[in-house]
Amino acid sequence: MTAGGAPADGPGTGPPGLSQLDLLESDAVQIIREAVGECGRPVLLFSGGKDSIVLLHLARKAFGPAPLPFPLLHVDTGHNFPEVLAHRDSVVAAHGLRLHVVSVQEFIDDGRLRERPDGSRNVLQSVPLTAAIERHGFDAVFGGARRDEDRARAKERVFSIRDGSGGWDPGRQRPELWRLYNARCGPGEHVRVFPLSDWTELDVWQYIEREGIGLPALYYAHRREVFARAGMWLTPGAWGGPGEGERLETRLVRYRTVGDMSCTGAVESDATTPAQVIAELAACRSTERGATRADDRLSEAAMEDRKREGYF
Repeated sequence: MTAGGAPADGPGTGPPGLSQLDLLESDAVQIIREAVGECGRPVLLFSGGKDSIVLLHLARKAFGPAPLPFPLLHVDTGHNFPEVLAHRDSVVAAHGLRLHVVSVQEFIDDGRLRERPDGSRNVLQSVPLTAAIERHGFDAVFGGARRDEDRARAKERVFSIRDGSGGWDPGRQRPELWRLYNARCGPGEHVRVFPLSDWTELDVWQYIEREGIGLPALYYAHRREVFARAGMWLTPGAWGGPGEGERLETRLVRYRTVGDMSCTGAVESDATTPAQVIAELAACRSTERGATRADDRLSEAAMEDRKREGYF
């Protein structure tokens, strides 16, 4: 049994009185505590997006009322949504947290990375991330990835060993029978830890509603200037804007996921509360990344290819 009373094969059935969210929360808290107990220098990836906000909320529950025993890390592409960065900074300040920010722009400026023709910097995050992990000596990196997001993430374990360059080898996956995790790393390796692996997008939003967790306003319906490209509504910014044949329109939209502005699309929506978002998602048949992330449409193995190179 897990800490919350869930059976060994996953958070499904527990003692009477415990809801599905209770079981998911208990399992996530157990995973976070296990990683901190086994590893010497953990860090939590925190972008200010909804999954990293939920992950931070769980981490604070895991160790409260004591201070969070590890810092946060964000890879700033330079093309992030201003609203998300502002929310990131307000959360860090409100809870007295330590935040390390590594800049993709700095890596471009000094020649370690080259700008892509399409202006997207999402795929450029791997090198700065692994450099920051090496520089600070982090041996466990918490991430908010979920298995329902992409088939490559569905294959990855909760405790995922990464090599010296941050790369992921599906052939080196470790068994996790009966919720037993192995965080041991060899020289130069580290472990990525995903406490939200078994959560769905709907679970995340139901938890946000239950816990009263604040999010950047762009997760809810708002009027925004956007333009249509490849079946998505994109926001113009420092990365670029409408091309030939494309025009700006003001639409009522919200974002299901946030990342680099160049490849993250909005969806038309009138949902302005968590309850309305939940109702909207209950009728939705598309995944959040498949519907709104252009970088995941490059090929069927796009996410797996990036993970092999050190991506989240």
